[in-house]
Amino acid sequence: MTSPATPAYDELTHTFTRMHHLGHLQSMANWDQAANMPPKGNAARAAALAEMSALLHRMQTDPALGQRIEQAAQEPLSDPQRANLREIRRGWLAATALPESLVQRRSLATSCCEHAWRQQRPANDWAGFVDNFRPVLAVVREQAALLAERGAVSRYEALMDQFEPGLRCATVDRVFGQVRQWLPDLIQRVTEQQRSRTIIEPTGPFALAAQRALCERVMRRLGFDFDGGRLDVSTHPFCGGVPEDVRLTTRFRDDEFLGSLMGTIHETGHGRYEQNLPRDLLGQPVAEARSMAIHESQSLSFEMQLGSHPGFVAQLAPLIVDAFGAQPAFAPDNLQRLLTRVKPGLIRVDADEVTYAAHIILRYEIERPLVEGEIEVEDVPALWDAKMAELLGVDTRGNFRDGPLQDVHWPEGLLGYFPCYSLGAMYAAQWFAAMRRAHPDLDARIASGDLALVFDWLRDNIWTQASRWTTDELALRASGEVLNPAHFKAHLEARYLA
Repeated sequence: MTSPATPAYDELTHTFTRMHHLGHLQSMANWDQAANMPPKGNAARAAALAEMSALLHRMQTDPALGQRIEQAAQEPLSDPQRANLREIRRGWLAATALPESLVQRRSLATSCCEHAWRQQRPANDWAGFVDNFRPVLAVVREQAALLAERGAVSRYEALMDQFEPGLRCATVDRVFGQVRQWLPDLIQRVTEQQRSRTIIEPTGPFALAAQRALCERVMRRLGFDFDGGRLDVSTHPFCGGVPEDVRLTTRFRDDEFLGSLMGTIHETGHGRYEQNLPRDLLGQPVAEARSMAIHESQSLSFEMQLGSHPGFVAQLAPLIVDAFGAQPAFAPDNLQRLLTRVKPGLIRVDADEVTYAAHIILRYEIERPLVEGEIEVEDVPALWDAKMAELLGVDTRGNFRDGPLQDVHWPEGLLGYFPCYSLGAMYAAQWFAAMRRAHPDLDARIASGDLALVFDWLRDNIWTQASRWTTDELALRASGEVLNPAHFKAHLEARYLA
């Protein structure tokens, strides 16, 4: 029996396979820029990346593509093919809202700003950063306005939609508003409860080679396929590449190792998602990760739900001893106390699981009016200082390095991304609640060293589903309900107050 003819759809899939191959090269160039490229290569690399961005944009906005989308909609497609066509149409509508010149200007502006930020952050050079960030903000605002007009949404919603399709400010306001109501009290209760806790600090230095070996050993235990990926070092840890070649990065300090270890576990969650996307549809939008909130739910499933689970920490302890030698701080109970210590601090990526949401709420409450034109970049430091004092009781005045300069997202023009982190933490708690309902022995299995149940559940319900479903439908199928932040609150209370 032959399959029905779908010539328009077949032509679309051919085009997107070609775009995937070019995107593969683009992702490798981006990784190399962050991990290996010498400083003098930045101008040429920025120009090359801008050229590639323009080429891909030209391919995705070809008028013939729009015609084939309409023709394919009339063809006898299967359900997975219709899901792919839905994602192709969504991407085409967004791409055709932006002129090629804007795409090139954005690429150039962000490449230059990100490169300069690497020196400006350690120098606490806010004024220098502002000069480089203004062109980024201008092009992001221009992009947001065009996307907002096309999608009939607000400018900030148009940016969020690139990372979390369908997400609206009303949802973020409702969810973050709920968290704002109970989070300060929870932070206070936990810190008071932990005040009498005795914690032994690890004694360094910790050789960087030993840290790297430890990270790679843990990545293997977590199922990362080193034949299809690698670990490197960059200023800001990230997961990049493509499903066939996943590039993870971390960063090391010789006076502390848990930050790099847990950051690597975080990126491994991203990496395993990418490595387990459906290969039979590789190159098609339907085979891509569903959204960045779902992506972050994978990294936080690994780092927080699993990585800080007492049963898993007990398995980490002997690996840490093998890496650095025995010391009292490496006892499993003490490691658990170190990993679940709640202390309001300056740095988002180093924040504990309880206070982390406050860092995201702060960024959302600054970048949303920044995109909408209600504030300017010069207003950011004062707002940052006020919100850090309000949400976390931390003084950041004059400390730009550990304040608004600390993240790579703004120099890279990734405004609209930050809400995905906390939404991802909420989804991760929801996934593990669903696992425990289906498998009441989950915690005992983790404690015994059997992680297969976790990986199998994530593979079946999240990884291999890719973008077959909308985010709400994916959550409903996986856990029986759409996003429910009550699971996140219940998880924090169970881990930190029980």
